[in-house]
Amino acid sequence: MEWMKQLSRAIDYIENNLTGDISYEEAAQIACCSTYYFQRMFSYVAGIPLSDYIRRRRMTIAAFELQAGEAKVMDIGVKYGYVTPTSFNRAFQAVHGVAPTVARREGTKLNAYPRISFSIQVTGGERMRYRIETKDPIRIVGVKVALQEEQEQNFKIVPEFWDATLKSNVIAEICQLTNQTPHGILGVSVYQNPEKIDYYIAAATDKTVPEKLAEYEIPAATWVIFEGDGHFQESVQTIFKRFLTEWLPFSGYEYAELPDIEVYPAGNPKIKIGHSEVWIAVKKAKQYKETEGGESNAGY
Repeated sequence: MEWMKQLSRAIDYIENNLTGDISYEEAAQIACCSTYYFQRMFSYVAGIPLSDYIRRRRMTIAAFELQAGEAKVMDIGVKYGYVTPTSFNRAFQAVHGVAPTVARREGTKLNAYPRISFSIQVTGGERMRYRIETKDPIRIVGVKVALQEEQEQNFKIVPEFWDATLKSNVIAEICQLTNQTPHGILGVSVYQNPEKIDYYIAAATDKTVPEKLAEYEIPAATWVIFEGDGHFQESVQTIFKRFLTEWLPFSGYEYAELPDIEVYPAGNPKIKIGHSEVWIAVKKAKQYKETEGGESNAGY
């Protein structure tokens, strides 16, 4: 459960700096992961991008202060990082649906977004189908698109990339390449550094790379592999959230921060509902490594 404590400490940092500069890098350091993976994990657990959360929290508190009526509207805007009336008005309306000046009128309906907190979810015993496998490096070949370190943009980039790829002839070529595990059409997020983040639609293969396609080798790793059924996008998001909040805290593993692999059927890649898998690289948690060969102190 250590990672969840680290994530909570990162939220403490954010909440303590809502009226100042919030460094994603510092928040990620507190959470003991890269900036990219911190934002990625946050969005899956919270259900919204980190930037949206910060905006909602700032505008929630700004609304309370506006209703108190003790400060000028623009002074409150500047307090929460908006240097012009237009930018503050835009941000406030995006959260509340009304202008800051209207928020002071009695009877105005506003939206309040409380501070988020992270905890282990008790779900009543709903099963999670999974297996753990150790694999040699996995070579993928396909097409790729550049991602942003801030996740908000990626929620637009990836679906648009899938739509464009599925409408092109390249998807059939990728299907024909599949001859290695994991079998199927793969969606792979590859983070190398803040300037080099790519998302691949690809196949695991040992075949020669066709012209205009790209390849990448995923390092050898231990994988926890979850199965899902239903609409692919919803199923994958649910798996990641349950992995982080239900499986990981008690598993004795840590998130390895390697490429995540989404596996979809290769038969008809245009179908968006069915059976899928999510491969997530993990490593033994530090406290479990220290007790290997002796009695575990896991507490269960």
